[in-house]
Amino acid sequence: MPLPFKYLVSFFFLIVSAVASSATNSEMIVDKARDRAIPISISLPAYNEHCSQQTKCPVVFINAGYGIAHTDYQFAADIFTAKGYLTIAVAHELDSDPALNRTPPYMATRMENWHRGVVTLKFLVTELSSRYPEYDFTQLTLFGHSNGGDIAALYAAIYPKQVSQIITLDHRRMLLPRNNNIRVLTLRGSDYPADNQVLLNEDELAQYPVTQISIKNSRHNEMYDGGPKWLVERMSKEIKAFVAN
Repeated sequence: MPLPFKYLVSFFFLIVSAVASSATNSEMIVDKARDRAIPISISLPAYNEHCSQQTKCPVVFINAGYGIAHTDYQFAADIFTAKGYLTIAVAHELDSDPALNRTPPYMATRMENWHRGVVTLKFLVTELSSRYPEYDFTQLTLFGHSNGGDIAALYAAIYPKQVSQIITLDHRRMLLPRNNNIRVLTLRGSDYPADNQVLLNEDELAQYPVTQISIKNSRHNEMYDGGPKWLVERMSKEIKAFVAN
């Protein structure tokens, strides 16, 4: 006897929900050398049939702002997975870590925090590249908000040949790379200035593949999923355009 239509509809949505949830895997990866359990969330691209060891697909790491969950940048994760990226969101801050230093000069006082984040990313590259051999971990895209953007910028400074793109949301402390081989998009909030030399001057912008976009009336602490709808939509628009090029 055929099922009533309403049950068929419910069954369909149950299947869709199950498929959608299976595309993202949240787990802990333990760095035994540092006795550090790292929460991550991995999202496979929407269409990954063409990814292979011969034709590898791109990889992006999402680095959250301080005090914001690594899973709270779904708007960005959705853009990357739609474009064929393996998307890895990383929780850099653990309860056992010291609090972020609030005393300038931040290039000195926060270096320990940023360097810990760089070590975490490097560890994850090593661990996950063997698990996902059909993805290219040698030319990373790094996405970061605020302190997560500082971590991304430091990683590019230490490992410039292993980074192809950086996208930051109003990071304010670590200098952006001046490197013709690294494309950069930074979206700037309107309530706080960046520290000296973090951003490029006009002469540098003419020389390097860096795009700096100020978003009027945007607030530093709202540049994530929980921010105003108009701001999330504007950030999404700029990121989509950058990734498409």
